[in-house]
Formats: sequence, C-alpha cells, structure tokens
Amino acid sequence: MIKRELYLKKIRDLYDSELIKVIMGIRRCGKSVLLGQIIEEIKERGIKEDHIIYINFEDYDFIEYTEARKFNEYVKSKIKDKNKYYLFFDEIQNVQDFERVINSFRATMNVSIFITGSNSKLLSGELATVLTGRFVSIKMMPFTYSEYLELKKEKNEKMTDKALEEFIEWGGMPLIYNTNNDMERKMYLRDLYNAIILKDIVERNNIKDISLLNRIIQFMMENIGEVLSSNSIARYLKNEKISTSVDTVMNYIDYITTSSIFNKVNRYDIRGKNVMATLEKYYLTDLGLLTLKSSPIEKKIGGRLENIVYNELISRGYEVYIGKTEKGEIDFVVDKFGEREYIQVADYLSSDEVIKREFGAFKYVNDNFPKYVITMDKINYSQNGIIHLNLEDFLLGKTK
Repeated sequence: MIKRELYLKKIRDLYDSELIKVIMGIRRCGKSVLLGQIIEEIKERGIKEDHIIYINFEDYDFIEYTEARKFNEYVKSKIKDKNKYYLFFDEIQNVQDFERVINSFRATMNVSIFITGSNSKLLSGELATVLTGRFVSIKMMPFTYSEYLELKKEKNEKMTDKALEEFIEWGGMPLIYNTNNDMERKMYLRDLYNAIILKDIVERNNIKDISLLNRIIQFMMENIGEVLSSNSIARYLKNEKISTSVDTVMNYIDYITTSSIFNKVNRYDIRGKNVMATLEKYYLTDLGLLTLKSSPIEKKIGGRLENIVYNELISRGYEVYIGKTEKGEIDFVVDKFGEREYIQVADYLSSDEVIKREFGAFKYVNDNFPKYVITMDKINYSQNGIIHLNLEDFLLGKTK
C-alpha cells in the first residue's frame, strides 16, 4: 500500500505533541492504514512496541472497551512507567462518552494521542468543548488521482490514456483497486454503501424509514453540482407521492453529511464577503458511489468533473465555497492561509458560446486573485489573465 504522504506530512511534526491528533473521514478511506504508517514511523524513531497502544473499536475483540470505564481501565493498565506512550484509537465514536476519557488521558498521563472517526461531527460536540485549543483535526479523503497513479505504478500496472477515465468512474477508495473486474468493484462499493447506510446513519440516528433515506440520497446523487435545499427535496418527494416534512428532510440531510458520504458546500457572496446560510451544494466524497447508484444514461459528466475538482481541493487542504457574484455563480471560491483562487469547471469548451459563458463567469469578480477554468480540453484557451487548465494537469498539480 502506498504511503499517504499527503497526510503524514501534516502530522509528522506532531508525533510527540500533547495536541490530540484527530483524523476524520469516510469509512474505508484509509484511516486505519494511515495510523499503521504513523506507528511504523514512530518505531523507526526508536519507540518500543510496548509503549504503543492501538485499539480498533470496530474489532469485536475490543467490544467490551466501548464502555467508557472499561476503556479507561484497560489503557491505564498498559501504562507501566513515566515515559511517553503513543495511543491510537480507531473509530473512537463507537465508545460511549469517549470525550471525557480522552481528555483524562491527555491531562493525567505522558501520552501522544491519535484518534480517528467516520463521523464528521466528531469535533462539534463535547470533544470540541473539553479540548478547545488542545487538538488538531485532519480531514482524510480517498485516493487523489496522483495517489491512484502511484498505486498503479507500485502494482506495476501498465499506464494508459484511460487512467483518468477509470478514476472518474470508480473513484479513489483504496481497496477498490484490489478487485479484478467491474462486477467485483460494484460488489465492493455496494458493501461499502450498505455499511455507511446501516452503521453510520440508520443505527446511529435510529432511523425507521430507510426507503425515504435512500430516495433522498438518490436525489442528491442525481443532482451533483446543483443548488439544493430541504424545501426543493421535499417538493420532489411530494411529486413522487412520498409524504414527508421539510424538517424530516433537513434532519436526514444532516445525518447523511455527518456520515461523510456527502460534503456540504456553502455559498459565498463575493461582493458582500460573507458565507450564505441557504441553497448549498452537495458533493460525494467518492465518485465510485455515483457509478454504483446511477445508470449509464444518468451519468452527468459536468457534475462528476465538478465533484472530482472539489475532492482534490479538499485533499489539498483548501476551504471551498460556491461563489455568488452580482449576476451569477462561480463553481468554487477556495481559500488556504488567506490565499484565494476562483475556479470554473466544464467538460469541454466546445463552442464560442461555452467559452464566453465559462470565462465570463469571472466578469463581476473585481480582485487580482488567480482565476482558473478547468476542462478536459488539451488545447490551452487562456485569455484575459484567466488561466485555462486541463483537468488531468490540475489533478497532477500542474497549474501553468
């Protein structure tokens, strides 16, 4: 398995830090593997095995330790001296009242703590309250396109011009590339989807109407890249003869995004310089799930390309918004450490009308931050200071 250097380089300097390292991401995106890679690097620094404690709370062998008191007692029983111990807790959200136990470890023992979770709200509750200023969070994503190519190289697979097409269709879940054919890939993705639905949404939120949940997810998948609201989804369901309330839809969307299967993207008023509270867009964390749940006819390439660009931006650590201008919309406004970029995404600049539309989206943006149009075209259409990038070049970090 390739090294997840994208994340290791963010954590490496914190291996001995008292800050709690919180790694969040969708189920099976590689969080456990990342913890294993961190453990190996810590061992290479001379840390002995008996000073490393690892618990995967989805492993049945540790099920009794999902009760807070037993978890606390078990870990403390492993601490034998005053030297630093390295604690790794995988899928920590399965432990009742884990926040207080983690804080107790941090406050009373010489430890470096690493935790992972599939729940995007891991830091929105008591953990954030009791650990204010005492943790660093990292959002982990499935493979980027660069990582996917690295994996193919590691497996000595022949590189073809179909690589990007395959990645757009099947996404970046690490284990999907251990399968041998499309049928096995769909079986893997179906198992993943069902696990997310059952364990991360239905069981966690005590949902009774699974059929309604699936219909809402299906609608969100069919409208990747479109502005959505609880009201618009409720109206769609009503037209489909499905009776439900706007509040129920709102709650279900919250459960769906909390499971990390979708990411919510707020709109940003570029002129007013404020984040807007309504009419968000939703992008899938992994495009393979879209292939699983849609027919070939339903594959909207524009939405897929926006989604793959969004995922790449998140993997690079950007804050991402939808840009609202005076007369329209820009696909993405991104910020990182105060540096801003504007990005427009399309499949092909197939006519003068399309070129005018995509480059014209920046007409009402009156600042000097970089502006990009990203498409599948090989020809460079850069104009008026707006940079045109080929999608594959963008995904590989080639920005000029």
